Amino acid sequence: MAEGLRAELASQTKRLSSSCEAVGRPEENGHQNKRLKRDADEEDAEDQNKKSPKRKIVLLMAYSGKGYHGMQRNVGSSQFKTIEDDLVSALVQSGCIPENHGEDMKKMSFQRCARTDKGVSAAGQIVSLKVRLIDDILEKINNHLPSHIRILGLKRVTGGFNSKNKCDARTYSYMLPTFAFAHKDQDVQEDVYRLDRETLEKVNKLLGCYKGTHNFHNFTSQKGPRDPSAKRYIMEMSCGEPFLRDKVEFAVIRVKGQSFMMHQIRKMIGLVIAIVRGYAAESIIQRSWGEEKVDVPKAPGLGLVLERVHFEKYNRRFGNDGLHEPLEWTEEEEKIAVFKEQYIYPTIINTEREEKSMVNWLNTLSIHDFNSSAVGIQANDKNSKVMIAASILSC
Repeated sequence: MAEGLRAELASQTKRLSSSCEAVGRPEENGHQNKRLKRDADEEDAEDQNKKSPKRKIVLLMAYSGKGYHGMQRNVGSSQFKTIEDDLVSALVQSGCIPENHGEDMKKMSFQRCARTDKGVSAAGQIVSLKVRLIDDILEKINNHLPSHIRILGLKRVTGGFNSKNKCDARTYSYMLPTFAFAHKDQDVQEDVYRLDRETLEKVNKLLGCYKGTHNFHNFTSQKGPRDPSAKRYIMEMSCGEPFLRDKVEFAVIRVKGQSFMMHQIRKMIGLVIAIVRGYAAESIIQRSWGEEKVDVPKAPGLGLVLERVHFEKYNRRFGNDGLHEPLEWTEEEEKIAVFKEQYIYPTIINTEREEKSMVNWLNTLSIHDFNSSAVGIQANDKNSKVMIAASILSC
């Protein structure tokens, strides 16, 4: 019995000693608890990654392009911010991709469908990539994006899918104030001008001339007249009914084509405006498709929006195979419309009012010589840049 009492007394003394040591080292206990919590979090993250294998997906993106130097990321260059810089950062922070994939985008098989230029917005951009399909993936990515960039949808695709190569066609819109179509001899007040039916019909007749396959070498700086890749197929192009925004009348031109070259759409619209305003003859459109160098003015980039990309062949082959969904976004259309009303249209309208990009550009049309030689075109190009700069400084 005495031995039992001694054993119990020793046990109590040991427990008391351990308790005193714990009280005497609160900092050590705190650090130990933090370490345990961090280890547990790391284990949870590892478990989540193991449960979330990488899969090939597409993301439906919408963004306002103002303040960005286009869509495509320039890895290693922080001087010019792009949409993809913010997207990749959000993918890393949300846990969809490891950090080294953000530094080398080939590791996640990243591909954008369209490389939008500086200041150009999108309501239906598509990117394809491999990600970890974590829980609440869209919400987590969007939590790390600014409000003017949103991921509106996600779909699984085949392992070899490439959003650029699988795209059949792209649809763009161009929002512009209708006073751009006023004849040069008209004395126009920007907030009073209203587009008449006859002028709208003329605009649509000219835009319709672009349909079909033509040599658009004069509509970009990248191609020569005999370069086969300068031939592009335009499926649709028209101008919709005008509407009022903040007392100014606007209209939207829509164009659908297989693919477009740099500045092609802006030059297509710029040439139609030059004709409607009385600076160039209608025959210049036909002449621009020949080998001759033609001076084609480039409309401002502000109103250009990538509306939609089309995957019709892919949808026919894989859209109903039981494993994949067709790449159509009917359920997301309402979210797309809301985003345009909240971010894209207000940006175009407010920027036009503040910077007057269309007004300044219209003032340069008079210095273009639409019958000039290649040498004359180069001279006019320099004069146009000087005149635009002077117009901006005078505002």
